[in-house]
Amino acid sequence: MKKETPSNSPSRGRIPSLTTTMGGEQKENSFPIEGEGFGKRVCSIEIMDTTLRDGEQTSGVSFMPHEKLMIARALLQDVGVDRIEVASARVSEGEMEAAKNIARWARQNGKLDRVEVLGFVDETKSVDWIVQSGLQCMNLLCKGSRKHLEGQLHKTLEQHIADIRRTIDYAQTKGVSVNVYLEDWSGGMKESPDYVFALMEGLADLPIRRFMLPDTLGILNPMEVSQYIHQMVNSKSSNGKCFDFHAHNDYDLAVSNVHAAVSAGCMGIHTSVNGLGERAGNAPLASVQAVLKDHLHALTHIDESRLGEVSRLVESYSGIAIPPNKPITGESVFTQVAGVHADGDNKAGLYQNALLPERFGRKREYALGKNSGKANILRNLEELGLELSPEQTRRVTERIIELGDKKELVTQEDLPFIVSDVLKHGAPEEHIKLLSYVVTTAYGLKPLASVRLEVHGETYEESAKGDGQFDAFVRAIRHIYKDRLGRSFPWLTNYTVSIPPGGRTDALVQTVITWNWNGRTLRTRGLDADQTEAAIKSTIKMLNLIEDED
Repeated sequence: MKKETPSNSPSRGRIPSLTTTMGGEQKENSFPIEGEGFGKRVCSIEIMDTTLRDGEQTSGVSFMPHEKLMIARALLQDVGVDRIEVASARVSEGEMEAAKNIARWARQNGKLDRVEVLGFVDETKSVDWIVQSGLQCMNLLCKGSRKHLEGQLHKTLEQHIADIRRTIDYAQTKGVSVNVYLEDWSGGMKESPDYVFALMEGLADLPIRRFMLPDTLGILNPMEVSQYIHQMVNSKSSNGKCFDFHAHNDYDLAVSNVHAAVSAGCMGIHTSVNGLGERAGNAPLASVQAVLKDHLHALTHIDESRLGEVSRLVESYSGIAIPPNKPITGESVFTQVAGVHADGDNKAGLYQNALLPERFGRKREYALGKNSGKANILRNLEELGLELSPEQTRRVTERIIELGDKKELVTQEDLPFIVSDVLKHGAPEEHIKLLSYVVTTAYGLKPLASVRLEVHGETYEESAKGDGQFDAFVRAIRHIYKDRLGRSFPWLTNYTVSIPPGGRTDALVQTVITWNWNGRTLRTRGLDADQTEAAIKSTIKMLNLIEDED
């Protein structure tokens, strides 16, 4: 997918220019606000992703140093965010190790000026920590509201400004560039705007690259964001500075507030992958990108086709599952369920919008379940190359609806089996049969699996150890395929387990396994009272599905 980049694209690490087209006239740094009318926006917006700093403040999330490096590389090199915030100074030895690893990689790849660290107004300590890590940009956390200044620091504004100036002066001597966070800026604008502008005036002459405006407690709505950002951008103390907006999602308004901030003149937006962050989280990177491009016609450096990859990477490392209905990255967001939607898509693409799955490296699917209509079934049969008569299609549809009423998951790969069952042709011919298997587990020892498999009438036996019972089973099967048959074996890419709500220890377990086979994605399901047995059934089903394709 070709990335869309702005004409006269700014170099990375520099502030992009912002041009607004209104009434056919282009104006530099002229921002439409609420009530003035919005023209088609043509602007370059910087994305600073803070997954590795603010996102790590999600309850229960702590990235290992090597995990931080992998995420940093994915964000800067693959996805194309402009900047990343990777740590908080002075937090731990693990933070220092992670920062050093990222600094080393970034320096080798010419991206050091795009890596930032949160620092504190502590004169020399944070700056020295950043210098020791090998990084060179500090996001200095200052108090953006009188309430926070007096309630937490017990200082006057004049004292705080003096402390900030000493810290920035020291940073300059060490070659560390500085951006400034106005912590609780949203609270300051609501309750003490005079304080905010006095603080800005006191810092106006300092070499601050960006002022970062966080809605720290997630209290703003889009109208307030638009008003406050406009006031900041047009204040006498702004003096051409660049402003970033940092949204929190406490009222589920983070993305809407981003829209308002950019419309009012913000040139930088902070995001996190999957919306990770303290409490309700931050503005999700994927959603922000879609809104900037489709609603504001803004240009970014983001490669949309890689958003899904980094989303799954962060999901894996963080342990925070992506909801199936999460916009852009959720498993189900490009799946049509209602039969009338599939019918409309077949005839004229009536139920599609600008969020085409191909933009994000995905494809549209048509779910099979109790809401399935004939059009859903036909779409899935067409992809499988199966043709049925109208009467046969009706009977298959009824069977799928029956399964859906029982809350059983029906996948496209189940269709050939359902068709054979409904049309009384018997079960599809099993070229691969599991004759017997034994899996053992013992405390302190790796699980062991012994498998006897029949492939086109020939019997093969293998044993293998694994990190779990199912892993041992798959390794044994893989030995048969690769060592005995000289054939390739699909790669498992995702594994999910579910039981009915309120299920007891004897409840049925459903495993849905996603496989990659020659660039094609297959999902197979197994159902059994034992989780390992359910996974094994899913695996044997997959082997029979690919048998005719090998």
